[in-house]
Amino acid sequence: MQQTISTVADIKQKIEAGRKLLLAGDEDALRQLPKGDWIAGTIPYFISATEGGMVSREMICATDITDCAASIEIATYDANSLARVYTEGPKHGFSFIILPAASKTHQAFALNGPNYKDFGIRPLIGWVAGVHLSDLGKKTPKVLNGRTGEILEDAALVLQAQLPEGKVAEIGIINLFEQGDGDILTFSSDGNSAKDVMVNGEKRNFAAYIVKNKLDTKLPLVADYYGAMVNISFQDVDEVEGQVKFYAPVFTGIRYKHARPVSDYVKVFNDRLQKEGSIESSRVVFSCNCILNYLYSELEGKKTDPFTGPVTFGEIAYQLLNQTLVYLEIMDV
Repeated sequence: MQQTISTVADIKQKIEAGRKLLLAGDEDALRQLPKGDWIAGTIPYFISATEGGMVSREMICATDITDCAASIEIATYDANSLARVYTEGPKHGFSFIILPAASKTHQAFALNGPNYKDFGIRPLIGWVAGVHLSDLGKKTPKVLNGRTGEILEDAALVLQAQLPEGKVAEIGIINLFEQGDGDILTFSSDGNSAKDVMVNGEKRNFAAYIVKNKLDTKLPLVADYYGAMVNISFQDVDEVEGQVKFYAPVFTGIRYKHARPVSDYVKVFNDRLQKEGSIESSRVVFSCNCILNYLYSELEGKKTDPFTGPVTFGEIAYQLLNQTLVYLEIMDV
């Protein structure tokens, strides 16, 4: 794992030494950095190898890809041009994307990503930038382009990394949530909100259904997306308006169920790693986890070895995910 939690001074030294970096930190810390081969997103929450879950407005999380990337390019996309993100990705390498939360570009990717041309053909991993929770509504999430110095509120920054011959990139996810034994839930339209839901084929108001059945909205909806369990996290349940908002869109034609509870995130996490076989930390280049896991599972001060990295407002492994750990491995062919 080449991820570290470092001071601004240390990051400056790395940039000036020509290192290729993926950065995460508070906006004020990131604004102090010189130009160089890096991209960044705003977030002050991290999982550190030594401290476990932590929050810091002064420190910066750095993923150094210098030794595994033969070359890099940095591309900027808006809500429309982002549809090219897969076709323009390196044929032998990976693309790393950061999107500002709640921006038009973020919403476009969330809703349309799976329909982009060449979706899933080339590795795309990344995360959604956010803010300190006390700054919600006061500050906007941002992405920063180290080469140009641009600070953007509504754009996707993508670092396209070419790998040396003999190396290959693979993306993995760890999702501890599974479908519970409750009702089958389907939706009549795609979107980040819903008023109506089909409950076992019967139309109901979703907000009223959640309240009546006392669903714990800390637990996501879970669906089987072609073999992978994918979460849709709840943002808000408005009983008066009869509307439910999500952090990622629901899609038609997908059968969702409310997740079964996870009693002890760290214990279940470690059990899952042991069951699936050890993941070699030397191969893991990047990982990030979700702010909702951090909050609901009380990960402050807790470790998720071998994974460190930013704690984000959304995770990207080909498409937008919620309450999921995503990671990138670089390995020999």
